[in-house]
Amino acid sequence: MRKRRTREHVIADLSVHHVEGFVLRCGWTVERKRHDYGIDLVMETYDAHGEVEIDWVLYQVKATDSLRRSADGTVIPLRLQWRDLLFWLNEEVPVILVLYDARQDTAYWLYVQEYFRQTRWGTRTGTAVTVTVHIPAGNVLNEAAIRLFARFRDDF
Repeated sequence: MRKRRTREHVIADLSVHHVEGFVLRCGWTVERKRHDYGIDLVMETYDAHGEVEIDWVLYQVKATDSLRRSADGTVIPLRLQWRDLLFWLNEEVPVILVLYDARQDTAYWLYVQEYFRQTRWGTRTGTAVTVTVHIPAGNVLNEAAIRLFARFRDDF
């Protein structure tokens, strides 16, 4: 039997394409990581003279066909692996977690390091391997958000 392209593969590609489009419209570049070990995209920015700026922004992109929201609709809960979270928290540049809603062709973002600086969260207990983050429903990915991420990098 041949290998099959699943719906999960399709929406994963759509999610990365969604992010790339906004980065490119800002006049910047984004590279897909060939091997995904917790980071999918690396964004580089350029100054008004077209010169590359120092450092970058990292993205981890998730995709779903069934986006869930909190009962009041203000946040989108997303379960993550502790090992991934610890990896992102130790990065020396901003890590942006993006959740793509394939049904609505919309994505939501969370600045990982800042979220955990400002949010009270419990310690890892026993054999827990996951943690749930709450992405604000107002954090819609667009060009303004992409430009904001560059400012996060500058202030990091």
